[in-house]
Amino acid sequence: MQNFIFISPNFPTNYWQFCRELKNNGLNVLGIGDQPYEELKPELKASLNEYYKVNSLENYDEVYRAVAFFTFKYGRIDWLESNNEYWLERDAALRTDFHITSGFQTSDMPRIKYKSKMKEYYQKAGIATARYHMVDDLAGCKAFVAQVGYPVVVKPDNGVGASDTHRLSTDKELEEFLAYKEKEHPDVAYIMEEFVRAEVNSYDAIIDAHGNPIFEAGNVSPVSIMDIVNNDDNSIYYIIKDLPEDTRAAGRAAVKSFGVKSRFVHFEFFRMTEDQASMGKKGQIVALEVNMRPCGGFTPDMIDFARSTNVYKIWADMIAFGGTDMPVGEHYYCAFAGRRDGKSFVYSHEQLMQKYQDNMRMVDRIPEALSGAMGNQMYVATFSTRDEMEKFYSDVLAVTDATNAKVQAELTKVLALGEPETVKAEK
Repeated sequence: MQNFIFISPNFPTNYWQFCRELKNNGLNVLGIGDQPYEELKPELKASLNEYYKVNSLENYDEVYRAVAFFTFKYGRIDWLESNNEYWLERDAALRTDFHITSGFQTSDMPRIKYKSKMKEYYQKAGIATARYHMVDDLAGCKAFVAQVGYPVVVKPDNGVGASDTHRLSTDKELEEFLAYKEKEHPDVAYIMEEFVRAEVNSYDAIIDAHGNPIFEAGNVSPVSIMDIVNNDDNSIYYIIKDLPEDTRAAGRAAVKSFGVKSRFVHFEFFRMTEDQASMGKKGQIVALEVNMRPCGGFTPDMIDFARSTNVYKIWADMIAFGGTDMPVGEHYYCAFAGRRDGKSFVYSHEQLMQKYQDNMRMVDRIPEALSGAMGNQMYVATFSTRDEMEKFYSDVLAVTDATNAKVQAELTKVLALGEPETVKAEK
């Protein structure tokens, strides 16, 4: 029996489904987390063979001792994974220390965690990247701005999601950022990039031990997470009904370039909304960043709804058997809308539920840890056509105050790019 250690299996709350499918496939599933056992979801308890509570997952020595205990009790550990961006480096360190060779090691981390180093591997894959500059002093940053123009985006070179990401549009804002960095994060390396006028398209795939995709999908984020977080805005994104062929080609090329094996991945690309001389034409794919884990939050469930399948099982089948026979059914658009508390919406929760009762697949409050990027109240619904999905977004986000016309106009604008022609997926 293979031993699989799952780090932090209780967060996000839907990740118990990975554990369930592993256990169903005959693996010995061992959890390590900092939540008391009695507070775990019943479904998670039933999906684990044993759980080891640590006081803090941030304490490497504690987690190391937990892995050592499981190794002593059950023998060699075959897999160790959290499927979580935050613990990616921790997972690699534990694999390296315990000689678990089924995943990334510490030596692999620079190319998959540092945004500046990702660019080299994207370029090897033939994918355009935005020009960048490692933040140094005012003179160096202004010299870069002189090349690319304002606005520019700055963020930690090794960061998670859109945290601590800033768009700078003037010399004054640049000076304020440098003062902030010096005061709050003097030892953190930041990358400055030219601003790309684009929406975010993703390549979400489950990759087998030979580096080949056994499942592929993708989502579109018309509004950047950076803007959602910084403007305290509503959140929208959707699983696209059929993966565009240029996204598929870019994703597969990046998988080969980065040396991905036996993983669920979420690669982010810009799809340009206007021509930019340094990168290409409107509609072209440009690299953003790689994430060597599933797409965040409830997106795996959304992919299930959009493809009439079970990606938790597909992933667990890849771990246990190297492949899967899980079928993929009818395709849909699966739309996520995250409403922000404190706004005056035209339609109440009850009215939305009544109107879209046949489409709704998930309705819930969003955990505090995810609300900055995803809003406070989520609605997930499926639609057969893009027009139906756009009407849904218009209804969910309509507000009663004088800004509604502006909100609706902006929504129309961000959805206006549409999507490229697609053809039937080929394995």
